Amino acid sequence: MDDREKDYIDAAAEEQSGKIEKKTEQKEPEEKYEKVCYMCRRPESKAGPMITMPGNICLCRDCMQKAFDSIGSSGMDFSKIQNMPYMNLNMNDFFKNVPENAEIPQKQKIKKRSQKAAALTMKDIPAPHVIKAKLDEYVIGQEQAKKVMSVAVYNHYKRALVDWKRDAQEDGVIIEKSNILMIGPTGSGKTYLVKTLARLLDVPLAIADATSLTEAGYIGDDIESVVSKLLAAAGNDVERAEKGIIFIDEIDKIAKKKETNTRDVSGESVQQELLKLLEGSIVEVPVGSNQKNAMTPTATVNTDNILFICGGAFPDLENIIKERLTKKSTMGFNSSLKDSLDQETDLFQYVTNDDLRAFGMIPEFLGRLPVTVTLKPLDKDMLVRILKEPKNAIIKQYEKLLAMDEVKLVFEEDALTWIAEEAIQRKTGARALRAILEEFMLDIMYEIPKDPDIGSVVITRPYLEKTGGPLIQMRGM
Repeated sequence: MDDREKDYIDAAAEEQSGKIEKKTEQKEPEEKYEKVCYMCRRPESKAGPMITMPGNICLCRDCMQKAFDSIGSSGMDFSKIQNMPYMNLNMNDFFKNVPENAEIPQKQKIKKRSQKAAALTMKDIPAPHVIKAKLDEYVIGQEQAKKVMSVAVYNHYKRALVDWKRDAQEDGVIIEKSNILMIGPTGSGKTYLVKTLARLLDVPLAIADATSLTEAGYIGDDIESVVSKLLAAAGNDVERAEKGIIFIDEIDKIAKKKETNTRDVSGESVQQELLKLLEGSIVEVPVGSNQKNAMTPTATVNTDNILFICGGAFPDLENIIKERLTKKSTMGFNSSLKDSLDQETDLFQYVTNDDLRAFGMIPEFLGRLPVTVTLKPLDKDMLVRILKEPKNAIIKQYEKLLAMDEVKLVFEEDALTWIAEEAIQRKTGARALRAILEEFMLDIMYEIPKDPDIGSVVITRPYLEKTGGPLIQMRGM
C-alpha cells in the first residue's frame, strides 16, 4: 500500500471519528439527523459509519464491500488502472480506527427515531365486543363480518402474544393459526374493514395485490414481497412486523386457470407458494426492495404469528353456488323451483369450500384459511347511512372542506337518497358514492371561493337530477 492510499484511509477514518473540528459558535440543533445508505436504505445507527461519495451519496460498509467483491469476481485487477487504486481494498480498513461512540453526522434530512416502539402486549388488544364497537363507528352494516373478524383477531393475538409453545409442553394443547378469507362484492368494504381494524389495534399493516404475484423465477413480485411490505410498514423492525397483519387483496385472481395450454405462473403455482407463508415459516425477505439480489440486504422474518387476511370479489362464484343449490329435484314434495334463487341478493352466505374449489382455489390453500367471512351487498338504506353516519363519512369530509371557507354545507334527505340510488345502478358499491359526489361538487367547490359573501349551500335533489340548482344563502340574510 503506497503513501497515497494510506493518506486516503487516514482521512476517511479521521472524518468518520469526528476528529475534524467544527465551528462551535453555531447552536446545536434540537433534532439529530443521520445518514442513510443509498443502496439498502438503512440508517447509520443500524448499518454503522457511512462513506460519503460525490454528490452527497452515502454507502454503508456492507454495500460498498459487496460492490467491490462483485467487481473483483470478474477477474480484473482494477488496482492497475490509473486513478483507481482502491478497488481491491477491504472496507474494514476504512473503519478500523473509528471508535464505537463516534458522533453521528447531522447532515441528512431523515430523522432518527427517538425511541423504539413499545412491544405489543395482551393489554393492548381489546376484547371482541370492544373491537366490534369501535368498528361500528366507522363501518356501517356487515354485522356478522365485524363479529367474526373481532373474535378471529382477538384469538389470533392471544396465540401470538402468549408463549403457547411453552404451554404446549405442559398440557399438550397447541393453538393453531386463524387466518381469514373475506368474500364479498366489490365496494362492500373488505379493504376498508381491514384498514380500520389495523388502525384501531395500532399494528403494522401491509396490503398486497395478488395480481402482481408470480412463481419464483418469472417476471413479477415474488411471494416474499408481501412480507417485505409488512417489514417496511413496521419501520424495518422485525419483532414488530412479526405481530402485524398482511392483507392480500384480489385473491380470486390466482385461481386455477381451467383451460390453458401454457404454464400457470400466476395462478395455482402462486397458491402453492403461499402455503408456507400462511401456515408459518421462516423466510428471508429483502429490506427496502421487492426483489432479491446480491446488493440488497435481507432480514429473517417468522410468519408464524402474522395474521393473514385474504379478500376477493370472486366474480361468477354466485353462479356456482346457485347451480349447487338448485340441483335438488323439481318434482315431489321436497322439490324446489329452478328460479327460486333469482331474487336472492346475498348468495355468498351459502358458500362452501366445494364452491371455492370449483371456482379454482386448491384445497391446501383453503385449509389454511379456516375463518370465512362473507360481506353482504350494500342496499339503498346502507348507502345512505354510509354517506352521513361514520366518523369519517364522505359528507362530513365535504362539510369540513367548505367550513375552511366559512361556508356551511347541507344535504337534503332526498338528495342523499338519489345518490344512493345512483350508486346502486353503477354497481361498484360504496366507491360509487365518492365518484358521484366528486362529479356534482366540482362546480360548487370551484365557485364558492370566488364570492366571499356566500354563507351556506344546500344540495337538493333537483340539482342532482339536473332540473334545478343548489340553494345558496348569502351572509347576513
